[in-house]
Amino acid sequence: MSIFLGIDSGTQSTKAIALDLDSGRVVAEARASHTLIAGLPAGHMEQHPAEWVAALDRVIREVAAKIDRTRVRGIGISGQQHGFVPLDAAGAVIRPAKLWNDTSTTQECALLTKKLGGPNAVIRAAGLPFLPGYTAPKILWLKRNEPANYRRLRHVLLPHDYLNFHLTGKYFMEHGDASGTALMDVRHRTWSKQVIRAIDKNLADWLPALSASGDRAGTLRPELANKYGLSADVVISAGGGDNMMSAIGTGNVVPGVVSASLGTSGTIFAFSKRPVVDPHGEIAAFCSSTGGWLPLLCTMNVTLVTEQFRALSGTDHVAMERAIAAVPAGADGLRLLPYLSGERTPNLPHGHGILDGVTTRNLERGHLLRAAMEGVTVGMNYGLLRLRKLGIKPREIRLTGGGAKSPVWRQIMADVFGVPVVSMVEDEGAALGGALQAAACVDPAATLPTLCDRFVELNLQTRCAPNPRNTAVYAEIADRHATLRTLFGARRASGSR
Repeated sequence: MSIFLGIDSGTQSTKAIALDLDSGRVVAEARASHTLIAGLPAGHMEQHPAEWVAALDRVIREVAAKIDRTRVRGIGISGQQHGFVPLDAAGAVIRPAKLWNDTSTTQECALLTKKLGGPNAVIRAAGLPFLPGYTAPKILWLKRNEPANYRRLRHVLLPHDYLNFHLTGKYFMEHGDASGTALMDVRHRTWSKQVIRAIDKNLADWLPALSASGDRAGTLRPELANKYGLSADVVISAGGGDNMMSAIGTGNVVPGVVSASLGTSGTIFAFSKRPVVDPHGEIAAFCSSTGGWLPLLCTMNVTLVTEQFRALSGTDHVAMERAIAAVPAGADGLRLLPYLSGERTPNLPHGHGILDGVTTRNLERGHLLRAAMEGVTVGMNYGLLRLRKLGIKPREIRLTGGGAKSPVWRQIMADVFGVPVVSMVEDEGAALGGALQAAACVDPAATLPTLCDRFVELNLQTRCAPNPRNTAVYAEIADRHATLRTLFGARRASGSR
C-alpha cells in the first residue's frame, strides 16, 4: 500500500529511488548532476546549495511521474557529511557551502585544538579531533576570513539538513550527521559547550536542537506537495549523513556487520552499541542514525582518483576493467600513493600523490590504471587496520557505491582487506537507507532491523574471497606506502615541496 522515496545528495549528483513496501522492490529511480565551483584556490571545495535544491526537485518530480503518487507516504534524505551551509535570519544562504573535502581550514583546526588544550583535550570534549573536513573549523574559518558574512550568520545546517529545510521549512538536526561536525560530544549526544565557546559563545543559538534519528523533520510544505503532485501529509524523516544512510541501506544496524562505501571518497564503518573513541583520532567516533554509534574511517581519494586516471587514459569503464584485469596484482612494481586531494585518514591535508617504482616495463596504461585502483584500496585498508585494533573484526564486508559495481575492483578489495566482500542488490545504499528510515518513521512498529532483514539483499553472485598470494603482495605495498608517507613527511618538515 505504501511507497517511500529515498534521496542521496552527494558531491557529484543527487539520486532518488522509490521503494514499494508491498513488492519489496525499487520501482523507480532518477539522477541529476551538480558541480563544484570552479577556479577556487587550492584546498577550497565549495558548491551552491541552490544546485542541490534544483537537483532534489528534479529527481523527486521524475520519480513521482513513474509511480502512483497517491501511495507515497514518506521521504528520507541522505546527504554528504560535514558541509557547512550558513544561513541568515531569514533562512537565506549567505555564501556557498564549504564541503567535506575542503582542506582550507588547517589553521582553524590548529587554533581550536590549542584553545581546548591540545589533541587529548579535544578527544575528551568531542570524542574526535578537529580535522579540516569537519564543520567546526569551517565556521571559525568564516569568522576569521569573511567577517561581513559571519555577522549575518544565524543558522548552521548540514547539506541534508538544508534539503530537509527546503522540504519542510523547519530547522532540524539529528545525532548521526551532527556527530560529524566536531561540535558535538558524541559520547553523550549533546552539543559540546567547550567547542562552541572556542568558536563563538553565540554559536549555541545558531545550532538547531539535537533530535533523535527516529524523529520526524516535518511534513512536506503544501506548495512543494502541489509541485510534486504528492500529498501534504508526506512525512520527511530525520534523514542523515551519507555514511549513516548507507549503513541502513546495507543492513549495518546491528553488531557484526561491516560496510564499505566507494564513491568520490571511501568509507568503512560498523555498528556499535557503545561509543568507539579512537585515542589517536584516526577513526571517527560518529553516532549512527539508528540510535547507536558508527565508528568510521574515511579516505578522501577513491573514485576521485580512479576516474581521473581513467580520463587520462582515454578509456571507458569496460576497457578500464579489461586493462586492469590483464595486469598482475602489484602492477609489476608500480605503486601510487593516492593523496591527490590531501588525505583525512591518515590526516595529511596537504598531501600529494606519488607514483613510485616506474620502469620501462610498467609505464603502460593498464599498469597505471591498476596502480591507481590498488593505491586507493590500500589507502582504505590503512584505516581498516586501525578499526581492527579498536575491536572491529570483519568477517565479510558489504560494498555499496559506484566502485562496488566493478568485478575487478571487488577482487582487489577482497585481496587487500583479507576478508570476503560482497555487493548489494540495490547499489544505491544511501538512497535505500533513506527510504527505509522514512518507512520506520511513519510506522514505528516497523523497526529498522526488521525492515533491513526484509528489504536489504546481498548480491551473492558478486562475492569475492581473498587470494592469499595477492594479499601478501598488497601487504608489501602497504609497507611501501608507509615509507613514502615518512619520506613525504620529512620533506614537509624541512620545508621542501
